[in-house]
Amino acid sequence: MKKAIKFLFGILFIFCSCIFTSIYIMSGSVAENYKVNHGEELQVDTFMPVTAVYNGVKTSQGVYTRQVGESFEVDLKIFGVIPFSTVNVEIVDDMYVQVLGNPFGMKIYTDGVLVIESADIVTNDGTLNPAENAGIKVGDYIKSVNGEVVTCNEDLLKIVTESGGSAMNFEAVREGKSFSCEVVPALEKSSGLYRIGIWVRDSSAGIGTLTFYSPSNDVVCGLGHGICDADTDTLLSIEEGELVEADIVEVEKGSTGSPGALKGKLTYDRIADISLNCEVGVYGIMQQDINTANLTEIALKQEVYDGKAQVLCTVNGDTPKLYSCEIKKIGDSNATTQNLLVTITDNELINATGGIVQGMSGSPILQDGKLVGALTHVLVDDSKTGYGIYAENMLETVQSVAENNKLKEAS
Repeated sequence: MKKAIKFLFGILFIFCSCIFTSIYIMSGSVAENYKVNHGEELQVDTFMPVTAVYNGVKTSQGVYTRQVGESFEVDLKIFGVIPFSTVNVEIVDDMYVQVLGNPFGMKIYTDGVLVIESADIVTNDGTLNPAENAGIKVGDYIKSVNGEVVTCNEDLLKIVTESGGSAMNFEAVREGKSFSCEVVPALEKSSGLYRIGIWVRDSSAGIGTLTFYSPSNDVVCGLGHGICDADTDTLLSIEEGELVEADIVEVEKGSTGSPGALKGKLTYDRIADISLNCEVGVYGIMQQDINTANLTEIALKQEVYDGKAQVLCTVNGDTPKLYSCEIKKIGDSNATTQNLLVTITDNELINATGGIVQGMSGSPILQDGKLVGALTHVLVDDSKTGYGIYAENMLETVQSVAENNKLKEAS
């Protein structure tokens, strides 16, 4: 009898251990926030069966008491019995957009001038760096000097060279926070001009891929990642910029250890003025007429699954084409970026580009006829594989841009 009891306790202990281990493992695969279409139930993709319990949200007859736009909490239970997690759910309409995949060019002017390099100055009294000594670092944005707004490289050069060596008050921004410092220019021995020991940049340009256009918000988006400075790898603070049409004229193939690139020719036909540059892409109010006769539904993140998919991109001219790939959900379910691992399986695309190359960022990813995400980065050690972002995350930013634009127009 005692042996039987010990055996049963052992089985129970093992069962409980498995349950708690499973809960721990699954905690990383369940997000804190979900969207569901009106009338549908939340389906969470986990390796153990999880039931969503809608306390007070729907009646015993299955009628929902919440409407589109409302949020509520849902309890998740393993086997419908063991409490597992509580998540927030928002009811939404079916979300439809015009999928694009076209190449675009970017013309960007920074908000102030970006410090990209520091260089010591050789004077008659030795070597020094006035800007560095004053606390200015690479990645800072210089906004004004002695109250005079700095908008380009030439502005800063003129102010410094005409300073006569007098101390100047610099207003700058670092990681979104403003600060001021006093910089005393030094007389450079070789040129006889006053310098402060930094190189700056006021503009940038590049090629990317448009992801989709939202007719309900009149916003277009692309890249799936932010526009960063090539030297500092920091997100560019944009004063003004625009997205313009482009044609792909050449492909620099990628290989292991050497990412390739699409090379394009800008047509300068304006697509949109840039409203926002952030970690999940570049966004702007559409300035062109777009054919929206064939809209595509955006898949909610819980609808995306590991397996075959297609990527829509342009590697020649301006016409996008579908290519086969495989996707895998990765990382934290609450993460804003790097949600998918994307591997190109299409031999035609591999032969043309080597896999994923720079300029393909923003290329739409489709699965079962729905838009699930966009390409963002290539892995340096595997040119056929890269990261992707959920389309749902990009749509949230689209809606935020549209709301901010309405507030600006009303003010």
